[in-house]
Amino acid sequence: MDITGKKIIITGGGRGMGKRFALDLKTLGARPFVVDVVGENLDALMSEAQIPGDVLDVTSEKDVEVFFEKYASENGCPDVLINNAGITADGLFIRKKGDEVTKFSYENWQKVLNVNLTGVFLCGREAAYHMVKTGTKGVIINISSISRAGNLGQTNYSATKSAVDALTVTWAKELSRYGIRVGAIAPGYINTEMVAKIRQDVLDKIIQNIPVGRLGEMEEISQAVQFIIRNEFFTGRVLEVDGGMRI
Repeated sequence: MDITGKKIIITGGGRGMGKRFALDLKTLGARPFVVDVVGENLDALMSEAQIPGDVLDVTSEKDVEVFFEKYASENGCPDVLINNAGITADGLFIRKKGDEVTKFSYENWQKVLNVNLTGVFLCGREAAYHMVKTGTKGVIINISSISRAGNLGQTNYSATKSAVDALTVTWAKELSRYGIRVGAIAPGYINTEMVAKIRQDVLDKIIQNIPVGRLGEMEEISQAVQFIIRNEFFTGRVLEVDGGMRI
C-alpha cells in the first residue's frame, strides 16, 4: 500500500510512539488522525504539526462506535488503524516482605486489560467493520511488546500483549477474504517517556542484556509501521524490533 494520501487513525497518538508515528506518516504524505484520552496532548499536536485528533476512551464500546461512525462520515473509511494505546500498572503477582504477604490488585489487572486488550478489540472491530462495509482493502497494526513472552512484575501487561498477538493472527485469517491485512509489532525497550521513568540502575542492567547495546529509538518502530503498511505480503505475523533481546 502506498502511504501517500492514506487516512490513518492512531490510538494513543498524543505522545510517545503514537505521536512519532503520526509525525512521520504525515511527512510521508499520509493523513494521520490521532485519538487520545488527554485533550492537552491533542491540542499540542495540532499546534505543532496541524495533525487533527479527538478525545476517545478506547475502553468504551459506545464511544468507540460513535467515533468511528463520525470519522467515516466526515473523512471516509480509514485505510489504516494503528492500535497503539496502552498503559502499564506493574507489580509482583504475590509479594512477601517480612511476615506480610500481599496480592497483585484486581483493580490494576482489570485497568490494564481494559485499555491494552479490550481497547484493541473495540477499535480493531470498528475499523474492520467500516473497511468491509466500504470494500476498503485496509491494514490494521497492533502494537505488542517484548513482554508478550512474560516479564517479571508484568502479569497484566504481559497477558494483554500475548493476547494481542493471538488477535492479530486470528483477524488476519478472518479478514484476508476482504483484502484486509493485520500485523503486529513487538518493540523491545524503546527510548520513550515510559522507559525514562525506570530507575537508572535498573535501566543500565536492561541495556546490558540488549545485544545491540542500547535502547531502541521511536524512529525505528515508526519504520516498522511503515514497512507493514507498504508490504502487501505481510499479514498475520508479529514483527519483533527489540535489538535482539530476549526476556
